[in-house]
Amino acid sequence: MSTKLRILSLLEEQKGNSISGQSLANSLGLSRTSIWKGIKALQEEGYIIEAVTNKGYQLSLKSDIISTDAIQSYLQPTLQHFPIYPFKTIDSTNSEARKLAMLDSTHQGLVVSEEQTNGRGRLGKSFYSPNQTGVYLSFFLKPNLNMADAALVTTAAAVAVCLAIEKITTKQPQIKWVNDIYLDETKICGILTEAVSDFESGKVETLIVGIGINVKEPSTGFPDELTTIAGSLLSSAETEHFDRNLLVAEIMNHFYDIYQTIEDRSFLDEYKKRCFVIGKKITFKERKQEFEAIPIDIDSQGGLVIQMADGHQRTLSYGEIVMKKPFH
Repeated sequence: MSTKLRILSLLEEQKGNSISGQSLANSLGLSRTSIWKGIKALQEEGYIIEAVTNKGYQLSLKSDIISTDAIQSYLQPTLQHFPIYPFKTIDSTNSEARKLAMLDSTHQGLVVSEEQTNGRGRLGKSFYSPNQTGVYLSFFLKPNLNMADAALVTTAAAVAVCLAIEKITTKQPQIKWVNDIYLDETKICGILTEAVSDFESGKVETLIVGIGINVKEPSTGFPDELTTIAGSLLSSAETEHFDRNLLVAEIMNHFYDIYQTIEDRSFLDEYKKRCFVIGKKITFKERKQEFEAIPIDIDSQGGLVIQMADGHQRTLSYGEIVMKKPFH
């Protein structure tokens, strides 16, 4: 762990309180000069660290920065050298990930940004991504998966997000098929998976998984068109000591654990447990016609098995379903 990251770790423990330069030096076995240089490096990255006369250094409660070093400090050992590309602002993390994936020299990587100006969702929709209120990331892989197994990546990502949230908070997120994460009947996360495939071999050459999470509500609130749909992971009172870097890392950790065994589909049990649409009435559109049905299962490909109004069963492999609130 780098010197500045060790300093940051101690400041995080005392966030909002002062800790003297000498105490930092003693705790880390460093000189006062090294501490000063580390503080300066952190400030240059955007951390709000105040020097309080006769008290020492204080990491402001308003300091909330996503950084490569911080993310890497939480990644499991097998991901320690996973390339990370951080941005303050970007049009779309998925678009940037696609550009990087097209380079012969890059086989995998994580793009993460504080803000997206043109965030993309499924079915051509946009994803609202204001500065420093969420986690906006895309990672790309160059797997050796057939089309059927690659189709499960979105499902795996949804489970990974839920497991990450459950690990570092007391929240119990749920999944709305296919890939929306809900909390208290509001959408807090969307997932967009894109693929580049070779039709001759039937293999997927590149996978890009984009994940956007509303961590806290924007200071100006959500746009009018989202107020009845969107929610946030945390209330304003819960954001003070929350580390978005930890959330990013845990999503990656859980996804890669699942990804190693994606072909055996064991993670689908975790998906089913959290998929709140099972047994509820839904509507969906097909060829401009609207149908009603009740989902009864998730199949081995992540498809939604539904029972139609006339009693016959079929499976939805893609598309969007609609549910009326309240969901229960």
